[in-house]
Amino acid sequence: MDSILDRFRLDGQVAIVTGSGRGIGAAIAMALADAGADVVVTARSVDELEQTAAQVRERGRQALVIPCDITDAAQRTALVDKAIEHFGRLDILVNNAGGSLGMKPTLETDPEHFDACFQFNTTTAYAMAVLCAPLMAKTAQSGSIINISSVAAQLPQPGFISYGVAKAAMDFMTLNLAQDFAPKVRVNAIAVGSTLTSSLEAIMTDDLEKAILERTPMNRLGDPEDIAACALFLASPAASYVTGEIYGVNGGLTDTPVAMPRSEL
Repeated sequence: MDSILDRFRLDGQVAIVTGSGRGIGAAIAMALADAGADVVVTARSVDELEQTAAQVRERGRQALVIPCDITDAAQRTALVDKAIEHFGRLDILVNNAGGSLGMKPTLETDPEHFDACFQFNTTTAYAMAVLCAPLMAKTAQSGSIINISSVAAQLPQPGFISYGVAKAAMDFMTLNLAQDFAPKVRVNAIAVGSTLTSSLEAIMTDDLEKAILERTPMNRLGDPEDIAACALFLASPAASYVTGEIYGVNGGLTDTPVAMPRSEL
């Protein structure tokens, strides 16, 4: 048997990583490049994409920069078409683009915000999966789809109604697609905990960090590389017998990271 580490290699493979201009998406793009994959980096901010692309190229891999608003159907289609045109194959899709669109108390969350959050997190991931899975099967005869979810999908709490429901739907969608796309395309998700990205840094205070750490058994915040390491495993042949799983990378959380006030009725 060759070294078990060989099963983590992605030589000759091609990945699309949405939301890869910074944070978790950028870290995943670099991890896949470290393992030998060429990467399509995509998000709305061109400047940030160029920074990620430069780091992929420093690792000796190709980076194709394609700006894309993932909520726009025409732009999604163009993204995938350009990736296939350039590389001729597709092996990996990481649905990382998403977010809360701003936490709001439930009684202040209108249906428009609820729908927008669902579309941004779940509908876009579904649309990308449906676009990419047939192309993976056709051009590479196999594939891996990784959805970046959240502990908010599993730990109900006040104030997270839009985001929590969207990510919970993403989790169940992951299970359904894994059944639909087997055996050629594997579909898994990562339930991310409190990870120190620019979004969290923007609201972080000493008191908030202390509150999070008190509830986190590992007694630290996550970093984007923690998520990237799990994504690399799920993308690689090391996970060739893994599909339909939600992997927690969250420091051991079994309760919400912070206490939030309930609605006043």
